[in-house]
Amino acid sequence: MSKRDTTTVDIKESPLFWPTKLKGNILLVLDETLIPQKLRYIKVKNTKQAVDVIRQMKTRAFGQFLVVMQTFLLEISAKGARLPDGQGSASGGNNVGTEHCSVPTGILFKRIIKTADALNKSRPTFPFEEVTSLVVGWARQAIEQNIDIRTFVPKRINGYLEGIRVRRLERVRKIAEVLKDGDSVLTHCNVSGELAMAARLAKQQSKRVHFFATETRPYFQGSKLTAWELRRMGADVTLIADNAVGSVMADKLVNKVIVGSDRSCANGDFANKIGTYQIAVLANEFQIPFYVLTQPSDKIKTGKDIPVEIRNPQELLTYLKKKTVSGVVSGFYPGFDVVPHELVTEAIALDVRASLKPFHVSATQNYSTKPPNESFEAK
Repeated sequence: MSKRDTTTVDIKESPLFWPTKLKGNILLVLDETLIPQKLRYIKVKNTKQAVDVIRQMKTRAFGQFLVVMQTFLLEISAKGARLPDGQGSASGGNNVGTEHCSVPTGILFKRIIKTADALNKSRPTFPFEEVTSLVVGWARQAIEQNIDIRTFVPKRINGYLEGIRVRRLERVRKIAEVLKDGDSVLTHCNVSGELAMAARLAKQQSKRVHFFATETRPYFQGSKLTAWELRRMGADVTLIADNAVGSVMADKLVNKVIVGSDRSCANGDFANKIGTYQIAVLANEFQIPFYVLTQPSDKIKTGKDIPVEIRNPQELLTYLKKKTVSGVVSGFYPGFDVVPHELVTEAIALDVRASLKPFHVSATQNYSTKPPNESFEAK
């Protein structure tokens, strides 16, 4: 195999790529707020705890999507027998819910509806309803066709997540193709492992790529997560203040921008971590290509229709539970901003809807991953 043969190279997996694991009737969620000091899982046993994990930003982006989908597995299996360990799936653990439990079908369907409603309200900017509606639809289909919900729905969820995993690995390879030898790439916030994994793949292809990561205040996802996992994957990375982006571009220190997205629109507009819009404006001003990882959706037509979550101002006015300002000062912290499609050079899309269809991995491509060699501590 030549150095630049990309068809059979294993992709080492970042912990942020798939930050959940199912163990019996417990969902283990990687607490991203403790990284890089600790790699620790939080135990989630029900919908209330799942909503708390999402709202408290213990996991974010793709991790929240996984929590949403796997919470249904917890609720479907509640009060039922656990599957033995070792019967894993791409959902991150056991095929929870594939054994019968004592809850009547009607009550179980109401539980699924209630779970979907709670998850939909956990983060207004995130399109959770687009995936929770799938689960509700599968449950309704099972009832209409007189199929056991406890068997049918978990199989559909696990199959759906299997498709997502494969297509995310495909996108890692696409990102690696975008990365060219000699590139200097600016990124903002964190893209749930994909950019770091692509960076490692590019390095295996003998490409020299440098990354600039913004701090991403006030949660510091850029410094705590992105810079950490890029270095962990062997990439060269420089951390900069959020307000240094214009200076870095003016000095011609970067020649590409790659960011993720939390919500995409039919016309190509997207929402991402607050600060992304001004980066896109600056990239356009300096004629720097701007790439975004998206999940296409036709549920929202334009960016004007995206509900932007306004976070608790205390998240801005405090750091490590200590006030950063004196006196009476108000805070305003929209968690996201919207980037119009005109500022986007190219969207590298992940079609989550395609994961509902059977997928095929080419015999000439190896999509296996090498999981992180870490021991995680559950709390």
